[in-house]
Amino acid sequence: MATSQKRLALAFIDFLSKSLRDGTISSEDTESIEIAKTCIADTFRVDPSDQAALKDAIGDQSLLSIYGVYEKLKGKTSTAPMPGASSSKPTTNTSKPSGPTPTSPEAEEFKSQGNKAMQQKDYPQAIDLYTKAINLSPTNPIYLSNRAAAYSASHKHADACADAELATSADPKYTKAWSRLGLARFVLGDAKGSMEAYQKGIEYEGNGGSEAMKKGYKTAKEKVEEEEKEGGDEEIERAASPRGAGGAGAGGGGMPDLAGLASMLGGGGGGGGMPDLGALMNNPMFASMAQNMMSNPDALQGLMNNPRLREMAQNFGGGGGGGQGGGMPDISALMSDPSLREAAMNMMGGGGRGAGRGAPQ
Repeated sequence: MATSQKRLALAFIDFLSKSLRDGTISSEDTESIEIAKTCIADTFRVDPSDQAALKDAIGDQSLLSIYGVYEKLKGKTSTAPMPGASSSKPTTNTSKPSGPTPTSPEAEEFKSQGNKAMQQKDYPQAIDLYTKAINLSPTNPIYLSNRAAAYSASHKHADACADAELATSADPKYTKAWSRLGLARFVLGDAKGSMEAYQKGIEYEGNGGSEAMKKGYKTAKEKVEEEEKEGGDEEIERAASPRGAGGAGAGGGGMPDLAGLASMLGGGGGGGGMPDLGALMNNPMFASMAQNMMSNPDALQGLMNNPRLREMAQNFGGGGGGGQGGGMPDISALMSDPSLREAAMNMMGGGGRGAGRGAPQ
């Protein structure tokens, strides 16, 4: 029996065992799964307890992660090569894949030509050549990482991110891929994801990581902290504002809409149809009301919703009977209405049921 078939059998037994441990498969099915594992082991003549054989079969990965790479590559490599190119210099990192890498002499030739194109800054050509190598060896992390570099250099950062993610899935220990993933995520605005990628690279490099990897991590971390601080400042500003966004009867930032009130109290009056606000605010009662409205936009909303006031405003709207110069309503006539007088007293902060509605003294 071929060695590759035995490796696949071990990988599948490992997949079933992990699915039981992580809860993917219900514990009620434990007996059935154990029987299946025994049948597979007997049929393919493998020993699931042989950790060395299992390590040789899947390395540090799992059957699920390997299949995940296949699923991603299945759609990506079947399309025509995308023009564009990218990125970092191929000689900036000396990391090597951790295990046997699927390749072929023809694929290696395409990779070498792609490297030359990168050195000449012919990024579209480099992408085309790396793509040809990937079509022959879809899970080769070097080819994927190199194409990610070419995409980055041609500002195709989303494509670079996708290739770098595939490369890290194919071989998590190939640290150059983590570095390129960190760069792509950072440029795309994902500072936290970038920091995580650089952190992984540092962990796999060992000994505290290379200077380049640590610098990338530091830059991403500073950006994350900056974004968190900005978010905190915005929350503080919103909390300090009486109303973050004004509703009906309120202007931007929770300010009452005095123009709206003026319009209700005699549209079609002075210049542009607006009443004489100067004369209006010279009235002590309205001056007090305005001060109260500035600190209590809800009071203005209640006043403007008063049906009696709306009815009177319609009568005053044309600047006709009962109105003063410029279409201004007769304040004394307004205040003769009991409900409007009570509303005005409430807005002035004194008397009636309006007293005590503000913050405790």
